[in-house]
Amino acid sequence: MAEKEVLIKEKIEHEGIFNFKDFYKYSYQWFKDEQYGGLVEEKYQEKVTPAGREILVEWKLGKKLSDYFKIEISIKIEVFGLQDVEAEIDGKKKKTNKGNLRMEIKGMITKDPNSNWESPPLYKFLREIYDKYVIPGRIDGVEDIVTSDVKDFKEALKAFLELQGRRS
Repeated sequence: MAEKEVLIKEKIEHEGIFNFKDFYKYSYQWFKDEQYGGLVEEKYQEKVTPAGREILVEWKLGKKLSDYFKIEISIKIEVFGLQDVEAEIDGKKKKTNKGNLRMEIKGMITKDPNSNWESPPLYKFLREIYDKYVIPGRIDGVEDIVTSDVKDFKEALKAFLELQGRRS
């Protein structure tokens, strides 16, 4: 079985004006630009309440770096009290949204995603030696990529939300 390790968890919280549709598109496009593939929307739920819409989105995506390493990112977006509002943006009235947004981003590394080193048991033992003594520098490099991508994504989203709030 492939070995998966969670390396980083980041959270974003935002309350105020933002366009959810644009936020969703921006998030998707960011990963596309970074060559992440296989985005799977595991869950999309939307519920209308008296306080506004509640939305839950869960994504899983990955990037294969080699036959031995794969980056996986898991994203959970929760929106509460999302209401349609009209705001003045660049001097013009436009429809947008107002609400509370929470997002959790997990960055993981998967070693041996195809389970090539699993059987016979000798291969598993050799993989442990390989990880510990032969490629620790490569493992550190891949871990740095995962951490960097998650932090860069978080900062890009924070900047996006900040800009959306300022423009209104």
